[in-house]
This record gives sequence, structure tokens and C-alpha cells, in this order.
Amino acid sequence: MAINTDKNSYTVIFAVIMVVIVGSILAYLASGLRPRIDENERFEKQQNILYAMGVNENEGESSVSFVPTTVVEAEFSKYIKEQYVLVNGEVKQDDEAFLIDMKKQLSILKNGGDARLPIFIGEKDGKKSYILPMYGKGLWDAIWGFISVDEKMVVQGVYFDHKAETPGLGANIKMRFFMDDFSGESLLDGNRYAGINVAKGNNDPLNENKSDNEVDALAGATITGNGVSAMIKETINAYKPYLETIRTN
Repeated sequence: MAINTDKNSYTVIFAVIMVVIVGSILAYLASGLRPRIDENERFEKQQNILYAMGVNENEGESSVSFVPTTVVEAEFSKYIKEQYVLVNGEVKQDDEAFLIDMKKQLSILKNGGDARLPIFIGEKDGKKSYILPMYGKGLWDAIWGFISVDEKMVVQGVYFDHKAETPGLGANIKMRFFMDDFSGESLLDGNRYAGINVAKGNNDPLNENKSDNEVDALAGATITGNGVSAMIKETINAYKPYLETIRTN
């Protein structure tokens, strides 16, 4: 007996079968690729942490160039000497702190829970860096990154990234010309933690003044810039108990 393909029931049954088949295929592929996806995410976090402390392959004024994935684990072990988590003001060792989901931990912290906030201590050319992860909100969606400071709370480097900021505008937070401006800036204004403001009315567009707690804003990206400023301040507030233990005058 021939199947009547014009009936609504046929269309519904065919659609259900296709959804089940395609869904099964996608689930199988996702399961099979999961180890590779996890590995790539691990490499990316290690690259970002190293970038913030100045371990990268940048040359001159070229674009951002990370340590290659083929050697990033070895370089991470070489330069990151210690990993900790800050829990309710107490520092605890955690050799896989770089795998912690910062978004989740900040949510726990905001709800009054005992968040596990990662801390990375790196050393390059005999100089220590303290690298802290950041997470915040841009214009359209999440922004995040890492900030590296020394004992005097002077920024050694940063790395920013985003999920959905506008190309050519807010998305430029991950461009070198923006990130490089943060190096040498201080988190302190006198004895007070002030953070770093991405300032639209900044009177120092060449960023020669490293004591004003400001960097020049991105054209057409005020809200994203404000999000970066807020993200840095939120990070300082979360990590202040730890920063006070390493801070020197």
C-alpha cells in the first residue's frame, strides 16, 4: 500500500524521526569531541594567563600572538610557579585553579557563599607577578580576562575577551593597542584602591601618565569601556583581602 505523503500525520511523523536521528548524531559527535573541546579550553585559559603576565609571542606592534598550543602546557608549568584559591579570606593551594569557572564563583560570592577565587603567581626574568581572573558585563554580553600586578599594585599586563561586543568598537578590548595601555598603571590612588578607569574624557590619549588611574576609552564603545572599568573594580573588591597581604609601599 502506498504511503500518502500529503497527510499531516505523515509530515509530523517524518519531522519527529528526523529530529531524533539528527539529535542522536549531534549527541554522539558532542560526546566524542568532548575531550578535545576540554583540552582546547584548558589551553586557551593557560594562554590567556600567560599573556597577562607578558609571556607571549608579540613582536613590535603586531597583533596579539599567544604561546602556541603545542608548548603552552610546558610554558605554563615553567612560568606559573603557584596556584591558589581565596576562600573566605583564606588562601589555599589548588594546582588546577585555572580550571575554575569565574562566573560561577562570583555568583556564589554575591549570594554570600564561600566562593573559590583563583590566584596565580608567576615569575618571569626574576620578577613575580600576581595574576587574577576577571569577569563582568559589556554592552551585549559577558566580558572577561586576567590582570597581572606586582607587589606595589602596578599592572604588569592584562588580557580581555568578550562574547558578543560590537566588531570594530567594543570588540576592540582584546586588541593590543587597548590592552597595552594598562601596563604600568596602578590600582592605587595614594593609599586607596581606585582601579583603572576607561575614560572617555581622558586628557592623556598617549597614556604617558601612569599615575592617573585612567586609560583612553575606545571610540564608540562607552558601555563596553564602563564594563571593563567595573570589572576591574569588582575584581579588586573580591581579592582585596589577598592583595593586602602581598602589597608593599
